[in-house]
Amino acid sequence: MLISLHKQATTTPKVRAAIQASTEPAWVVAERYGISEQTVWKWRKRDSVQDRSHTARRLQTTLTPTQEAVAVSLRKSLLLPLD
Repeated sequence: MLISLHKQATTTPKVRAAIQASTEPAWVVAERYGISEQTVWKWRKRDSVQDRSHTARRLQTTLTPTQEAVAVSLRKSLLLPLD
């Protein structure tokens, strides 16, 4: 089975499942796996052991005034349509 982990992942699904099943204090589990206590708490709160999407949940759909000015000037100079 191939596991697709992001570059910064410090745990695998197997380790995450062990973290979730453990009843030991967070600091003990953190020392065992060489991770922070915050990582232990994070995986204990989750229902799944799979990585979540890293796509922003709220995508930016509006332009700042500066970005809008640049877009307008490019459209005018290059004679581009609005679509």
